[in-house]
Amino acid sequence: MFFDVYYLFLVVPALLLSMWAQVKVKSTFEDFSKEAVERGITGAQAAAYLLKTNNITDVRIERVSGHLTDHYDPSHKVLRLSESVYGQSTVAAVGVAAHETGHAIQHATKYGPLVLRSTLVPVANIGSAIGPTLAILGLVMSFGLLVDIGLLLFAGSVLFYLVTLPVEFNASRRAIEILGHSGTMSQEELKGVKKVLSAAAMTYVASAISAIGNFIRLLLISRNRRD
Repeated sequence: MFFDVYYLFLVVPALLLSMWAQVKVKSTFEDFSKEAVERGITGAQAAAYLLKTNNITDVRIERVSGHLTDHYDPSHKVLRLSESVYGQSTVAAVGVAAHETGHAIQHATKYGPLVLRSTLVPVANIGSAIGPTLAILGLVMSFGLLVDIGLLLFAGSVLFYLVTLPVEFNASRRAIEILGHSGTMSQEELKGVKKVLSAAAMTYVASAISAIGNFIRLLLISRNRRD
Protein backbone atom coordinates (compact mmCIF):
# COMPACT_ATOMS: atom_id res chain seq x y z
CA MET A 1 0.00 0.00 0.00
CA PHE A 2 2.78 2.41 0.99
CA PHE A 3 4.53 1.96 -2.36
CA ASP A 4 1.38 2.91 -4.28
CA VAL A 5 0.33 5.84 -2.08
CA TYR A 6 3.76 7.42 -1.86
CA TYR A 7 4.45 6.84 -5.53
CA LEU A 8 1.15 8.47 -6.45
CA PHE A 9 1.67 11.60 -4.35
CA LEU A 10 5.45 12.02 -4.42
CA VAL A 11 6.70 10.55 -7.68
CA VAL A 12 3.90 10.86 -10.25
CA PRO A 13 3.57 14.68 -9.91
CA ALA A 14 7.34 15.00 -10.36
CA LEU A 15 7.24 12.81 -13.45
CA LEU A 16 4.44 14.90 -14.93
CA LEU A 17 6.38 18.08 -14.18
CA SER A 18 9.46 16.62 -15.86
CA MET A 19 7.47 15.71 -18.97
CA TRP A 20 5.96 19.20 -19.12
CA ALA A 21 9.38 20.82 -18.64
CA GLN A 22 10.91 18.79 -21.49
CA VAL A 23 8.08 19.72 -23.85
CA LYS A 24 8.26 23.37 -22.74
CA VAL A 25 12.00 23.75 -23.31
CA LYS A 26 11.83 22.14 -26.74
CA SER A 27 8.86 24.22 -27.90
CA THR A 28 10.33 27.46 -26.53
CA PHE A 29 13.68 26.76 -28.18
CA GLU A 30 11.97 26.03 -31.48
CA ASP A 31 9.91 29.23 -31.27
CA PHE A 32 12.93 31.46 -30.72
CA SER A 33 15.02 29.54 -33.23
CA LYS A 34 12.84 31.25 -35.80
CA GLU A 35 13.82 34.73 -34.59
CA ALA A 36 17.06 36.01 -36.11
CA VAL A 37 19.46 38.17 -34.11
CA GLU A 38 19.68 41.69 -35.57
CA ARG A 39 23.47 41.81 -35.35
CA GLY A 40 23.79 38.47 -37.15
CA ILE A 41 26.01 36.94 -34.49
CA THR A 42 26.00 33.13 -34.22
CA GLY A 43 26.04 31.02 -31.09
CA ALA A 44 29.74 30.21 -31.52
CA GLN A 45 30.62 33.86 -32.13
CA ALA A 46 28.65 34.95 -29.08
CA ALA A 47 30.45 32.37 -26.93
CA ALA A 48 33.85 33.48 -28.27
CA TYR A 49 33.02 37.12 -27.59
CA LEU A 50 31.90 36.42 -24.01
CA LEU A 51 35.00 34.36 -23.29
CA LYS A 52 37.20 37.14 -24.63
CA THR A 53 35.31 39.77 -22.64
CA ASN A 54 36.02 37.79 -19.46
CA ASN A 55 39.69 37.28 -20.36
CA ILE A 56 39.28 33.52 -20.73
CA THR A 57 41.73 32.29 -23.36
CA ASP A 58 42.13 28.59 -22.52
CA VAL A 59 38.63 27.37 -23.42
CA ARG A 60 37.99 25.81 -26.84
CA ILE A 61 34.65 26.01 -28.63
CA GLU A 62 33.61 22.90 -30.53
CA ARG A 63 30.60 21.76 -32.52
CA VAL A 64 28.86 18.66 -31.15
CA SER A 65 26.20 16.54 -32.83
CA GLY A 66 22.67 16.23 -31.55
CA HIS A 67 19.91 18.63 -30.53
CA LEU A 68 20.21 20.63 -27.30
CA THR A 69 23.35 18.69 -26.38
CA ASP A 70 25.18 21.89 -25.50
CA HIS A 71 27.44 21.74 -22.44
CA TYR A 72 30.67 22.96 -20.92
CA ASP A 73 33.28 20.31 -20.11
CA PRO A 74 35.38 21.69 -17.21
CA SER A 75 37.81 18.76 -17.19
CA HIS A 76 38.98 19.53 -20.74
CA LYS A 77 37.95 23.21 -20.81
CA VAL A 78 35.83 22.72 -23.89
CA LEU A 79 32.58 24.50 -24.68
CA ARG A 80 30.54 22.18 -26.89
CA LEU A 81 27.66 23.66 -28.86
CA SER A 82 25.09 21.65 -30.77
CA GLU A 83 24.40 22.05 -34.46
CA SER A 84 21.25 24.07 -33.73
CA VAL A 85 23.33 26.55 -31.70
CA TYR A 86 26.93 26.65 -33.01
CA GLY A 87 26.41 28.24 -36.42
CA GLN A 88 22.92 29.65 -36.00
CA SER A 89 22.19 33.35 -35.68
CA THR A 90 18.99 33.14 -33.66
CA VAL A 91 17.80 34.36 -30.28
CA ALA A 92 17.62 30.78 -29.00
CA ALA A 93 21.09 29.86 -30.26
CA VAL A 94 22.83 32.92 -28.81
CA GLY A 95 20.95 32.51 -25.51
CA VAL A 96 21.95 28.88 -25.08
CA ALA A 97 25.54 29.58 -26.11
CA ALA A 98 25.76 32.43 -23.62
CA HIS A 99 24.35 30.23 -20.86
CA GLU A 100 26.96 27.53 -21.45
CA THR A 101 29.65 30.20 -21.58
CA GLY A 102 28.36 31.27 -18.18
CA HIS A 103 29.51 27.88 -16.87
CA ALA A 104 32.98 28.46 -18.34
CA ILE A 105 33.08 31.81 -16.55
CA GLN A 106 31.97 30.11 -13.31
CA HIS A 107 34.78 27.61 -13.71
CA ALA A 108 37.35 30.31 -14.37
CA THR A 109 36.25 32.30 -11.31
CA LYS A 110 35.93 29.18 -9.10
CA TYR A 111 32.26 29.80 -8.41
CA GLY A 112 31.52 28.00 -5.13
CA PRO A 113 28.40 25.98 -6.04
CA LEU A 114 30.05 24.80 -9.28
CA VAL A 115 33.12 23.62 -7.36
CA LEU A 116 30.86 21.77 -4.91
CA ARG A 117 28.84 20.20 -7.72
CA SER A 118 32.00 18.97 -9.44
CA THR A 119 33.09 17.40 -6.15
CA LEU A 120 29.73 15.66 -5.81
CA VAL A 121 29.75 14.10 -9.31
CA PRO A 122 31.24 10.71 -8.24
CA VAL A 123 28.89 10.55 -5.25
CA ALA A 124 25.90 11.44 -7.42
CA ASN A 125 26.77 8.83 -10.04
CA ILE A 126 27.07 6.06 -7.45
CA GLY A 127 24.09 7.26 -5.45
CA SER A 128 21.69 7.45 -8.38
CA ALA A 129 22.91 4.15 -9.83
CA ILE A 130 22.76 1.89 -6.79
CA GLY A 131 21.33 3.91 -3.89
CA PRO A 132 17.60 3.25 -4.55
CA THR A 133 18.32 -0.37 -5.51
CA LEU A 134 20.17 -1.06 -2.25
CA ALA A 135 17.41 0.63 -0.24
CA ILE A 136 14.66 -1.42 -1.91
CA LEU A 137 16.69 -4.61 -1.61
CA GLY A 138 17.19 -3.88 2.07
CA LEU A 139 13.46 -3.40 2.52
CA VAL A 140 12.68 -6.69 0.80
CA MET A 141 15.27 -8.53 2.91
CA SER A 142 14.34 -6.62 6.10
CA PHE A 143 17.99 -5.63 6.36
CA GLY A 144 18.01 -2.20 7.99
CA LEU A 145 21.70 -1.48 7.51
CA LEU A 146 21.41 -2.04 3.76
CA VAL A 147 18.44 0.34 3.64
CA ASP A 148 20.42 3.02 5.48
CA ILE A 149 23.39 2.64 3.15
CA GLY A 150 21.13 2.91 0.12
CA LEU A 151 19.40 6.00 1.48
CA LEU A 152 22.72 7.63 2.37
CA LEU A 153 24.04 7.09 -1.15
CA PHE A 154 20.79 8.35 -2.65
CA ALA A 155 20.96 11.45 -0.41
CA GLY A 156 24.28 12.32 -2.05
CA SER A 157 22.58 12.19 -5.43
CA VAL A 158 19.74 14.41 -4.20
CA LEU A 159 22.26 16.93 -2.88
CA PHE A 160 23.86 17.05 -6.32
CA TYR A 161 20.53 17.94 -7.92
CA LEU A 162 19.94 20.69 -5.33
CA VAL A 163 23.39 22.21 -5.81
CA THR A 164 22.82 22.16 -9.57
CA LEU A 165 19.99 24.69 -9.25
CA PRO A 166 22.04 27.73 -8.16
CA VAL A 167 24.72 26.76 -10.70
CA GLU A 168 22.24 26.81 -13.57
CA PHE A 169 20.38 29.92 -12.39
CA ASN A 170 23.65 31.80 -11.96
CA ALA A 171 24.88 30.80 -15.42
CA SER A 172 21.68 32.14 -16.96
CA ARG A 173 21.89 35.35 -14.94
CA ARG A 174 25.47 35.91 -16.07
CA ALA A 175 24.49 35.25 -19.68
CA ILE A 176 21.63 37.74 -19.65
CA GLU A 177 23.65 40.43 -17.87
CA ILE A 178 26.64 40.15 -20.21
CA LEU A 179 24.49 40.09 -23.35
CA GLY A 180 22.63 43.15 -22.12
CA HIS A 181 25.63 45.19 -20.99
CA SER A 182 27.66 44.41 -24.10
CA GLY A 183 24.86 45.45 -26.43
CA THR A 184 25.11 42.12 -28.23
CA MET A 185 21.33 41.82 -28.20
CA SER A 186 18.45 44.26 -28.07
CA GLN A 187 16.12 44.40 -25.08
CA GLU A 188 13.41 42.67 -27.10
CA GLU A 189 15.81 39.86 -28.02
CA LEU A 190 16.86 39.55 -24.40
CA LYS A 191 13.24 38.91 -23.45
CA GLY A 192 13.33 35.92 -25.77
CA VAL A 193 16.59 34.72 -24.25
CA LYS A 194 15.05 34.91 -20.77
CA LYS A 195 12.11 32.78 -21.90
CA VAL A 196 14.41 30.16 -23.43
CA LEU A 197 16.64 29.96 -20.37
CA SER A 198 13.69 30.00 -17.95
CA ALA A 199 12.19 27.04 -19.77
CA ALA A 200 15.52 25.23 -19.62
CA ALA A 201 15.81 25.97 -15.89
CA MET A 202 12.51 24.22 -15.26
CA THR A 203 14.03 20.92 -16.39
CA TYR A 204 16.58 21.20 -13.57
CA VAL A 205 13.89 22.15 -11.07
CA ALA A 206 11.83 19.14 -12.17
CA SER A 207 14.84 16.82 -11.81
CA ALA A 208 15.49 18.10 -8.29
CA ILE A 209 11.84 17.68 -7.29
CA SER A 210 11.81 14.17 -8.76
CA ALA A 211 14.94 13.19 -6.82
CA ILE A 212 13.55 14.64 -3.58
CA GLY A 213 10.20 12.90 -4.10
CA ASN A 214 11.82 9.52 -4.69
CA PHE A 215 14.10 9.94 -1.68
CA ILE A 216 11.23 10.93 0.66
CA ARG A 217 9.20 7.99 -0.66
CA LEU A 218 11.91 5.47 0.19
CA LEU A 219 12.55 7.14 3.54
CA LEU A 220 8.87 6.96 4.53
CA ILE A 221 8.57 3.36 3.37
CA SER A 222 11.62 2.36 5.42
CA ARG A 223 10.27 4.06 8.52
CA ASN A 224 6.87 2.42 8.16
CA ARG A 225 8.46 -1.00 7.71
CA ARG A 226 10.58 -0.53 10.84
CA ASP A 227 7.62 0.68 12.87
